[in-house]
Amino acid sequence: MHLRARTQRTGNRFDPRARLGARRMSPSAAPNVSRADEEPMDPDNADRYLVDEIRTGSESAWRQLIERYQGRLLAFARARTAGLADAEDLVQDALVGFLQSLPNYDPSRSLETYLFTILRYKLVDRLRSRKITPLNLDAEEDDWWERIAPEESLTPSRAAVAAEDARRHAAVLGDVLKRLIRDFRDRAAFQDLQVAELLFYAGRRNLDIADLFDMDQKAVAGIKFRAIAKLKKYLAELDDPAAADLNEETAEVTVARVWRERRLTCLKRSTLGSYLLGVLEDPWLSYTQFHLDVVACPMCLANLRDIEEEDIAAQPPQQAEHLFASSVGFLSRASQG
Repeated sequence: MHLRARTQRTGNRFDPRARLGARRMSPSAAPNVSRADEEPMDPDNADRYLVDEIRTGSESAWRQLIERYQGRLLAFARARTAGLADAEDLVQDALVGFLQSLPNYDPSRSLETYLFTILRYKLVDRLRSRKITPLNLDAEEDDWWERIAPEESLTPSRAAVAAEDARRHAAVLGDVLKRLIRDFRDRAAFQDLQVAELLFYAGRRNLDIADLFDMDQKAVAGIKFRAIAKLKKYLAELDDPAAADLNEETAEVTVARVWRERRLTCLKRSTLGSYLLGVLEDPWLSYTQFHLDVVACPMCLANLRDIEEEDIAAQPPQQAEHLFASSVGFLSRASQG
């Protein structure tokens, strides 16, 4: 893919005004983008509470989870299937799959990422069995999901050890990556952050990134070198055994996997909503456009479509009720797992 074709640029900035058109609100209506509001990275504690309640068999918590995620999951499925009925069936299968896998769910993982990953697996399964007609599932996106897909285990004991090591390593890598991203942001080095995201998150080549930003390849390589050096420095400063034995060549987790699973640079729905209203200002305006149009994060794009559709028509109440009724029977089994 030629990266330059995915966005319009003004200098080194990505210009979303072509999408927003003339939709602008007055400055007084703009959101107060505080440092906390700029954090699209921290997991939602409400998700952890819901999962804890669902583990006890709470039907109310299960209903809340469905209402929270059905729209964005359906938006993701509808963008990849030819019919609404197929998309709804996929979401139903994904929700049942979540309950069935609940005993093995690691609460340190992003619940939203986990649900999207299950949905993607269900989509691939149905495509392989030719039960649905695909609408859009290209090789590049397939590679995106393979980067966060769990790997098959050889034996239960080895799987248990590997899973524990992976959790410890992921926690360490997640902490140092957050620190790196925060450093970029605090220095207002958004282009460096964008380059790092394309390198580590999207797996882009130096040549493509240099072309996109009108940079010399040596400049891209320099940003990569400095980012890796900082990560190593941060790891060395940690008093944690997991940091000491973390080896990127052999560890189960990688920078890309952790970045994706923990959604370290994904956008809050409030940020996406402000973006659609046209009230975001640079540098977040440019960064949001970059994440959507260049990185093309499938989860953020699904959230964006869901928010867009909320303005057109609310999700039919019977849709959530149908998903609840068709999956609640698996709730008691999950709570007993």
